[in-house]
Amino acid sequence: MAKSEFYTADIAGLKRDLPVCPLNDKLSIAGFVIFGDVEITVHAAKELLARVPEFDYILTPEAKSIPLAYEMSRQSGKKYFVARKKEKLYMRDPVKVKVQSITTKGEQTLILDGKDGEELRGRKIVLVDDVISTGDSLRALEKLAENFECEIVAKTAVFAEGEAFNRKDLTVLSFLPLIEN
Repeated sequence: MAKSEFYTADIAGLKRDLPVCPLNDKLSIAGFVIFGDVEITVHAAKELLARVPEFDYILTPEAKSIPLAYEMSRQSGKKYFVARKKEKLYMRDPVKVKVQSITTKGEQTLILDGKDGEELRGRKIVLVDDVISTGDSLRALEKLAENFECEIVAKTAVFAEGEAFNRKDLTVLSFLPLIEN
């Protein structure tokens, strides 16, 4: 990053200066990385859990939202599952869904182990992500959940970016702007 530009975000009362990162010549985003920020992780998990209805399990995509899903699991005592980006040898009857993220080049795949899916089958689940922007990762999680007839009781994230903040079906703690260059 050539010049030091930051966006100050308020995450349910905790402030963080997030670096402004260019997506292309016309648009930048405030980069939020939850890894290593234990204070935000614990705080965000507590705040999100206070806003969701009763649930059985948590489902999250690999990778940046895993610390948040773990902490929500730890605080609630409810198990969490991770939709992986690559198929693993231990997986039996994996279910795959394609996804396109604005922060990762190219198409990705989210994969849920069939054994995990059967444990989720018919249960009330909370979807957890770090940032919801286009909603593509969230839609992929929803498709995985549909394969196992789950009842999605909440779709949560620390941030909603741009127009996603106006969605009524999301439970988020804060807004991130799309920044014109």
